[in-house]
Amino acid sequence: MVDAALEAEGLVKRYGSRTAVQDLSFRVPAGSIYGVLGPNGAGKSSTLRMLVGILRPTAGRVSILGGSPDRATLQRVGYLPEERGLYRGMSARSAIAYLARLKGTPAGKAFKAADRLLTDHGLGKVKRKKIKTLSKGMAQKVQVLGAIAHEPDLIIFDEPFSGLDPVNQRGLEETIRAQAAAGRTILFSTHVMEHAERLCDRILLIAQGKAAFEGTVRDALALAPSLAVLETDGDYDISPVLAPLGFQWTEELGEHGNRRWRVRLENGHGARQLLQACVEAGAPLSLFEPARASLHEAFVALVGDKAAITAAE
Repeated sequence: MVDAALEAEGLVKRYGSRTAVQDLSFRVPAGSIYGVLGPNGAGKSSTLRMLVGILRPTAGRVSILGGSPDRATLQRVGYLPEERGLYRGMSARSAIAYLARLKGTPAGKAFKAADRLLTDHGLGKVKRKKIKTLSKGMAQKVQVLGAIAHEPDLIIFDEPFSGLDPVNQRGLEETIRAQAAAGRTILFSTHVMEHAERLCDRILLIAQGKAAFEGTVRDALALAPSLAVLETDGDYDISPVLAPLGFQWTEELGEHGNRRWRVRLENGHGARQLLQACVEAGAPLSLFEPARASLHEAFVALVGDKAAITAAE
């Protein structure tokens, strides 16, 4: 048993004069849940396609399950591409079984796995229905199940939460946790960092094709500034109080019609100064408390507001 399920060293991918991925190196511990995070266009899909051999790196190397990513090794890998695609005339169980058979699973075992997975994930009643009759969310769940039906040692999902409603997103999170509990290694990409906060042991943050951070979620959050959450009664606007003092903030929807503000505490602007300013201005505060930073805020702290906006665009 290798201690790293996947290793990438100095990965580079160029498309003509454009560099999509630049000198990425990371290591995915066996049995872990690993997230590749960043905004759309950051280079996540190009990275994952190089890992599974769909794209040839311009430079760098990949090691999977202790060996090169050849046909035999990739039989032990489950992969969900960003572009979804199943044979629409196949039934759900046939589509899953087909994908499992492509990975070397005998036909009988493949169909048994398909039936079990569909039943376990609430799709037993539609297992004989054709893909073209299923909703988009159901079809996507079928393709996810097809990626794990052959019980791979390493599972790679490219933007698996995209297009799923909140209920199905939670179901997919449960599936990922269950696969990890069974001893498998999961790597997934996403631009929605909340999923990584809940699931991942380690993450790779990418901005414009470059690594901005690699490590544990806890270590990434430690790099974000401290925060305070304020709520003001009614429609009171606290921004004229914050701006002259150099505070940075975002506004959220509060409870009971109030306005809520997440204020960054950095560069000498602390909670005491913030509270004093609010009191002196007579701001009608209904809430003032420290807050836990998010991975998005850690990403902004790592690459800067301007770079984060540019990457998102």
